[in-house]
Amino acid sequence: MVSPQSPLQQSPPPQDSTTAAARSVNQAVDQFSNAFSEGLRLLLNGNWNALYDHLTSSALYLFGLFTERGLQSLAAFLLLFVLYRLLSMTLERALDRSESIEPGLQSLLLKTFRVVSFFFIGTVVLDQLGVNVAVLIGGLGIAGIVAGFAARDSLENFIAGVTVLVDKPFRVGDYIEIDDQYGQVDEITLRSTRLRTVRNRIMVLPNTQMITQRVMNHTKRNVLRLDIPFGIAYKEHPDEARAVLLPIVEDDDRILPEPTPTAVVTAMNDSSVDMSLRFYIREPSQEMPMRWEYTEKVRERLRDANIEIPFPHRQLFLDEAKAFDGTRLKPSAPAGGASGP
Repeated sequence: MVSPQSPLQQSPPPQDSTTAAARSVNQAVDQFSNAFSEGLRLLLNGNWNALYDHLTSSALYLFGLFTERGLQSLAAFLLLFVLYRLLSMTLERALDRSESIEPGLQSLLLKTFRVVSFFFIGTVVLDQLGVNVAVLIGGLGIAGIVAGFAARDSLENFIAGVTVLVDKPFRVGDYIEIDDQYGQVDEITLRSTRLRTVRNRIMVLPNTQMITQRVMNHTKRNVLRLDIPFGIAYKEHPDEARAVLLPIVEDDDRILPEPTPTAVVTAMNDSSVDMSLRFYIREPSQEMPMRWEYTEKVRERLRDANIEIPFPHRQLFLDEAKAFDGTRLKPSAPAGGASGP
């Protein structure tokens, strides 16, 4: 018995108005529809031999079609992936050798290159499979607009992250202060900035916060002045405190000799004359350890020199206390009756 010609082997009429990809998709859809209709008709008629021949020929044709397109797609993917790896390694080496590009910006460029490359590879592979890429990209564009409205905060952080990486108010490794938090910039991503605090904790801050709030960069100038505040009593002399404290910074190689260290009066409060020991350090990363170290040194030197370090207190003077002179408490009346004359 000769089976009818399989609808999958019939060629659709030429469509000059469509592209090759669109014609391929339409052809596949029409062939599948015709094959399904023919198979359903044979099943309802109970023509099992014809149905078996139809399914066999259709399966072989589809297998050949998908095998051919699959091999083309696989070859295109392998070729483009090898090219991507070569370009990626070349770009990484070029960025590593560049001293003017920040590590955060390097990460951004590499991630952007990776996303663009895989999008291009995916587009070529889908085109080899016969998918209408133009329609697919249009649908993704509409979905992207909807997702953009839904993820507005993430988009704002992304733009802020690009601004931080381009404007460079701080770099990875800098010590900064923001929102009363001090720490080292550990990583800058497209969404957030990670700050390592002095307790070795990681604080994640949105990039929008990094460009809208005041950020104090302690490392930008590579030289940092350190102020050690202290107070002395009003009966003491600032020159004596200055003579006692300035020698403690002379033999420290971490402290710059120029500008010259100083000890200045900064304020006169209710209980103390406030002063500050000021000096410049070579490594801003040593700010906190040296601050703690010299705060203790200042306290011990003033104590050894018998220079009083006051604490807040109040004195009460009673100039006229005569109201208490001759005052005598009257004895209480005995309980249960009145007192006699």
